[in-house]
Amino acid sequence: MQRDWGVLKLVIPIMALAGLLLVIGGVALYLIVPPIVFGRMPPPQQPINFPHTVHVLQMGIDCTFCHRNVTKEAAASIPAVEQCMFCHKIVGKDKPEVQKLVAAWENKEPLNWKRVFRMPDHVRFVHEVHIRAELQCSRCHGRIEKMEKVRQDVILRMGDCLGCHRSMDGQVVEGRTLRPPTDCVACHY
Repeated sequence: MQRDWGVLKLVIPIMALAGLLLVIGGVALYLIVPPIVFGRMPPPQQPINFPHTVHVLQMGIDCTFCHRNVTKEAAASIPAVEQCMFCHKIVGKDKPEVQKLVAAWENKEPLNWKRVFRMPDHVRFVHEVHIRAELQCSRCHGRIEKMEKVRQDVILRMGDCLGCHRSMDGQVVEGRTLRPPTDCVACHY
């Protein structure tokens, strides 16, 4: 069987050029629209500069006081303006950021907080279960009480979650022996 080297001499450079263009196009697309890497985004601009340093470090307020749904639901939730006003009807009225809060309260407007912590859409994370297992919020969220602007400092990967689940297996919390699942459907759907 005889080969037509003339055709191959033409096809090989065309295929090499196509491959090169594909690589260049991929790099260009990456530079124009970089992929979302959870945990590496700069902190978003929030409607009010909320100082966790004051509320947590100085005042000693526990995370669950503001993020109340964390103990009974999947999501941690952001507190309503009304909850902030429990204290700020009385304290801090001279501070510009508290004045923004009071204005929102008086105008019956919500504060449109920007989401900071994000998992991929195919991952299910239930806060309530982790709080009952007595995990500290900082294990996944980092040292928020020391942040001027909340950002996702901790980059969570599947291996981190699996490692934690495996290390907690058999530990006793409030008289219960923990058996965190490690099968795929526990976190993925």
